[in-house]
Amino acid sequence: MLQDLLGAVTLGSIYLMFALGMSLAWGSIGILNFAHGSIFMFAAFVGYLVLAQSPLSLTALVALGVTVGALLSVLVHVVAFEQITRWAKDHRTAEMQILIGGIGIAGIPLALAQYETRSNPFGFTQSSFQPTIHVVGDLRVSDLQVLIVVAAAVLTTAIALWLRHSRQGLALRSIGVDAEVASMMGVNRRRFAIATMAVAGGLAGLAAVLYTFYVGALTPESGETLIIKAFACIILGGVGSTAGVAVGAFALAFAETLVLTNFGGLWGDAISFSLIFAVLLLRPAGLFGKKAVRRT
Repeated sequence: MLQDLLGAVTLGSIYLMFALGMSLAWGSIGILNFAHGSIFMFAAFVGYLVLAQSPLSLTALVALGVTVGALLSVLVHVVAFEQITRWAKDHRTAEMQILIGGIGIAGIPLALAQYETRSNPFGFTQSSFQPTIHVVGDLRVSDLQVLIVVAAAVLTTAIALWLRHSRQGLALRSIGVDAEVASMMGVNRRRFAIATMAVAGGLAGLAAVLYTFYVGALTPESGETLIIKAFACIILGGVGSTAGVAVGAFALAFAETLVLTNFGGLWGDAISFSLIFAVLLLRPAGLFGKKAVRRT
């Protein structure tokens, strides 16, 4: 029982790091980036390619994953999403085109990884890092699990405090409330958008490296699976709510673990879709979300 609980907490921490960046971009600058899953996968894939040439430590792989994730996310924003926003006839059209554009862009890293790996799993078997297992009573805890849980807790707390108490965080939240008024108040929307996308991509890259070590290997399609789970976390907690994403991530992880241990792994994705449908029907704004006000 305790072992399952620890596994759920670890899985929830991975979901949280992945979904937090997606929620931050969606709730503040209005970018629902469906290429987020491919950015996650590609950050780990680059680490796999570099490892084939030279061994790297965990620290070096984390730095590489965060850098690749951040750069790729900013590139997608500048090359695609900014252009869509500039040329769209109105805000609603831009949102829909960004959503569709993100799905299309996600196919490019996916195709590259599928071509290089022939759609086979890839991992970090050549890394110099090997997790150490500690036995506490009947509980087996690895140092990697401790790192994953601590990283998720520290990053989530830091982002929540930054959004609530710093001038930059308040400025970013003001964009999410009313982007036009925020611009008139002197908030540089483009600079905040690029920084937000960099943070979102960096979180995806971090989650990718830690998740690859945790499960042993990813497939090129792993990001597509994870983005459905992230969507469920955000919908359950409420768009733009850091605490809501945390609650959603751990609720999904605990539900999946409960179902997995009792009924097998085939029902994992069904849990995600069931949560999305249930929340959309019963509480469309999510557990911590607020009603949106749209000016026309």
